Amino acid sequence: MKSQLLSQLGRRTAEPPISWLMSVALARPNLISLAAGFTDNESLPVREARGLFDQMLRSPRTGQAALQYGTTLGDPTLRRLTAEHLQRLDGVRGKPKAYSPERMIITSGSQQLLYMVTEALCDAGDVVLVEDPTYFVYASILQSHGVQARGVRLERDGLDLSHLESVLERLKRSGDLMRVKLFYLVSYYQNPTGVTTSFAKKRATLALLKKYEASAGHPIYLLEDAAYRELRFTGEDVKSALAARRLSDRVILAGTYSKPFATGARVGFGFLPEPVFTTVTRIKGNHDFGTSNLLQQLLARALASGSYDAHRQQLRRRYAQKARVMRQALEKHFPADVEWWEPEGGLYFWARLPRSLPSGVKSKLFKAALSHDLLYVPGELCYADDSTRRKPNHEMRLSFGGATEANIREGIRRLGGSLRELL
Repeated sequence: MKSQLLSQLGRRTAEPPISWLMSVALARPNLISLAAGFTDNESLPVREARGLFDQMLRSPRTGQAALQYGTTLGDPTLRRLTAEHLQRLDGVRGKPKAYSPERMIITSGSQQLLYMVTEALCDAGDVVLVEDPTYFVYASILQSHGVQARGVRLERDGLDLSHLESVLERLKRSGDLMRVKLFYLVSYYQNPTGVTTSFAKKRATLALLKKYEASAGHPIYLLEDAAYRELRFTGEDVKSALAARRLSDRVILAGTYSKPFATGARVGFGFLPEPVFTTVTRIKGNHDFGTSNLLQQLLARALASGSYDAHRQQLRRRYAQKARVMRQALEKHFPADVEWWEPEGGLYFWARLPRSLPSGVKSKLFKAALSHDLLYVPGELCYADDSTRRKPNHEMRLSFGGATEANIREGIRRLGGSLRELL
């Protein structure tokens, strides 16, 4: 009876997997977690933030401005600096509209932007294309909104374009293409697999979505989640989809300062075309009418002073070392018939077990790992609900971001022992 008081969204919304994983970790104080997507604790910029705050609060003029409300769109200086920073990363010259501060909004982490874009574009019963596997927190957003997911397979350099076209063609034949609103793509060092989608594949994805727009009867957007872009520690950088000329009006880009600066500073941003930009701005006005102005002033000063770039370089070296430690531990302790993908950035390794060995939350392996005080993310949690296929149940996500080097070594040793026992 009490559930009848709730809205349809309230009744649909299930507990996110991340909440359950965190509760498991908190219940076991001696647990080694290779599940949490936390950033490295020791490298958080305490000294830099203290200096920036001291400068900001030194005079009443700057201090009062930082401690006052801001605007819904965000601080103009931070928006300008963010737009210039992204354009430099993409190596694009001139003043293209895609990088204009006038089409960007500052958000409370990139997660808020993902939620608001889904709220702005999708009704219950609509379809969103996602990578298979995908960021499981976004899968929870889709589930709570009653949105159907359709998975597109991943290859080592990103999307399987032939599979994307077959999915679009199947939706067209079934008459469901008109319900497709966007493709959600975690394009850099993907959560969970660590895969990066090449710029050529981003452009080709946009061209395919454009090709099917006529049958859909409306635009189909590419929502590019670039949260991990600035955590690259090897290889070449890849341009964002905003750099795709003549196609950028179908790109929504979500970025964040949480991962490359400080996760406690929940500041993200989004570049959006019209009419999505205006709609999301209105929704944000209803959400909070503006991200924390104090944190925005902190980030603006970090960007302008050069301390942001200096910290980013430090992070790249730190994560390169931690990824190297995890790779060496995997080589030493994992059975030879376990395949794992090594990333060039981000926080995660993706491991694929023999199909005969399930890794899900009810599996013998997951229970054995917990009995040894070790936690990983079962791969099954990383697949959105897609009625057209069965979820794989023999994969796992392993994070080196928040764990110490000693815990990475010991955690992989324990997990490797459990794998060998069961295999």
